[in-house]
Amino acid sequence: MYWLELAGETDAFAAREAATAATGVDLLAPGIARTGGIDGAHVRRLAYTRAAHDAVARTDADVDAAVAALRAAPLDRSGSVAVRARDVRGTSGVSTEAVERELGSVLVDRGFDVDLDDPDHVLRALFAAGPRAEHDAVAGADGGDADLCALGWVAAEAARDFAPDPTDRPFFQPGSMPPVDARAYANLAGAAPGRTLLDPMCGTGGLPLEAGLVGADAVACDAQAKMADGARRNFRAYLADDADAPSPDWHVARGDATALPLPDDAVDGVAFDAPYGRQSKIARHELADLVAGALAEAARVAPRAVLIADRDWRGPARDAGWTVDAAFERRVHRSLTRHVLVLRREADAGGEADPADISPDADGSLPDRE
Repeated sequence: MYWLELAGETDAFAAREAATAATGVDLLAPGIARTGGIDGAHVRRLAYTRAAHDAVARTDADVDAAVAALRAAPLDRSGSVAVRARDVRGTSGVSTEAVERELGSVLVDRGFDVDLDDPDHVLRALFAAGPRAEHDAVAGADGGDADLCALGWVAAEAARDFAPDPTDRPFFQPGSMPPVDARAYANLAGAAPGRTLLDPMCGTGGLPLEAGLVGADAVACDAQAKMADGARRNFRAYLADDADAPSPDWHVARGDATALPLPDDAVDGVAFDAPYGRQSKIARHELADLVAGALAEAARVAPRAVLIADRDWRGPARDAGWTVDAAFERRVHRSLTRHVLVLRREADAGGEADPADISPDADGSLPDRE
């Protein structure tokens, strides 16, 4: 079993993304989830998970309780150690310095050497208290109050190696999505080494760029020649081969999202950020027709998709043959809330397994897909 330390402010969304790299994700407390097994390589590619920790013990969010739990826990490690404590989102009120001092003394008493600079193992102590988020897409999120300390050895940490901010890229347009969000949506759409992700309304290319950075091949289309050309410039800047690792394949074309130049089942996943009504130029289409047509084409070429928009398109998604696996509302600012739909093609519902459905090995870890 592992503890997941989540990032961001919306635990249900973070847990859903984490489920692409872990089995059976349950929310336990603000910013903390539990999982039965992880794909360590994929955890490192997540946007809204900070780290996964091999579980040692769980108790109340109290220093004395944490000390007692560590004294009683089996510790199957050798070598030097360090303790890192965190009051997740400042919800528990514990002194992290006191936690680190007290837990470090327990480890010394149990024969470990402490090395704060370069330890062989790091024991993480996560403290959190408060209500769990309510969301029917996440197991365990029943809205009950939590008071928790989770002790675990750091197993995998997210690299959080996103592309530069949109304003720092060779091609930029106002309204470009933050890279952390683009990474999360790409992950939810199934981006991973050996897979291909399509963005049929790519704009400046932020979504497929993050897919490429996690190792997926990327296909991008946009109806505007300016956007297609700009996306190419960004891909050339950040998806070029280097001496250590070859770049994934990528392709950019000018094209209509409602009539994609691709055969059936050509890609593994689709992710797109639909135009935001009056603020976007929509060539040849009314917005509703554009989104409905893009959803229909996405269902033709891929078994899964993620749609981001300024309104709820669940009805058109179902009409296009999609099952809505999850729906989220993510506030950007006072006048904009993004609606996010995680979709699975109806014909494939209950069929092909997501990465999160892979059975863990005997030690609780998932087989590495890289």
